[in-house]
Amino acid sequence: MATGGLTYADAGVDIEAGNALVERIKPASARTSRPGSVAGLGGFGGMFDLKAAGFADPIIVAATDGVGTKLKVAIEADHVDGVGIDLVAMCVNDLVCQGAEPLFFLDYFATGRLDVDRAAQVIEGIADGCARSGCALIGGETAEMPGMYAGEDFDLAGFAVGAMERGRGLPAGVSEGDVLLGLASDGVHSNGFSLVRRIMDEHDYSWDDACPWADNSLGQALLTPTRLYVRGAINAIRAGELHGLAHITGGGLTENVPRVLPENLGAEIDLGAWELPPVFAWLAEKGGFSESEMLRTFNAGIGMVAVTPEVSVESAVAAFVEGGHLAFPIGRVIAGDDVVFQGKLL
Repeated sequence: MATGGLTYADAGVDIEAGNALVERIKPASARTSRPGSVAGLGGFGGMFDLKAAGFADPIIVAATDGVGTKLKVAIEADHVDGVGIDLVAMCVNDLVCQGAEPLFFLDYFATGRLDVDRAAQVIEGIADGCARSGCALIGGETAEMPGMYAGEDFDLAGFAVGAMERGRGLPAGVSEGDVLLGLASDGVHSNGFSLVRRIMDEHDYSWDDACPWADNSLGQALLTPTRLYVRGAINAIRAGELHGLAHITGGGLTENVPRVLPENLGAEIDLGAWELPPVFAWLAEKGGFSESEMLRTFNAGIGMVAVTPEVSVESAVAAFVEGGHLAFPIGRVIAGDDVVFQGKLL
């Protein structure tokens, strides 16, 4: 025992490293500033001014999420830069499905031993995701907990808050005959990675192995960050072109599309309306998946579905294209209670 008695550092907690991380990430947080931002990092809580953000009679909407076992892949593959974007996307993509504009974000980063460089990479990714979404990173928590996490393991959680004017929430007005627009995904996004890891283990693949469908490694290709649909969705919402939005996460198209449909309405989806991206074709081959398993576990190339009146299809597609998203008709709202798939995906 040290002559001066035990210190917190002796127990494995490095307060100076935590302080260094806060200073390191302040510039990243500052570049996410937007109308309504009140103060920078360092206080006991983050503040946001809804009036300054332009809202007259706002309804607050909140969402929280994590990255799931994709985080384990990022740690094992030593490519943690993109998981911060994933964290933001999983929260803000949900917010816009309610009709809300994301306003601010907080993160929770927990680890057994704080590696400032690695933590900064993750949080700078979070700031990048926030900046792309017009969302201010106003605070967070970094927890160093020896004994809770082994080796280089860490965990992430995100919390996003948005707002909409009263009476403008989604879904609203979904009707039989409405058109379903598919918004292209950027890959596996952040769902299905327990199954991805199982495939990797059963075939004895390494994250550093060459990727068969891209000019990088399997790890890098599979870790492509979740696409942020905020700007295109907000464009379409403000134009009044949408009746609903469904973020295609866990449960895939099978379970997420029904979440925006009222009772006694279902959906018909044409699986031939888009080409299955090569990452999913590879996973299906290596995993021997049935089509129903693919549609329930993965996004299968469609990261979000927008519901729009038939007369608004062209303008809704234009709003998404302006926001940087490829959008195309994939089906319709029909009478019934089920999602009916036509054609073949695999």
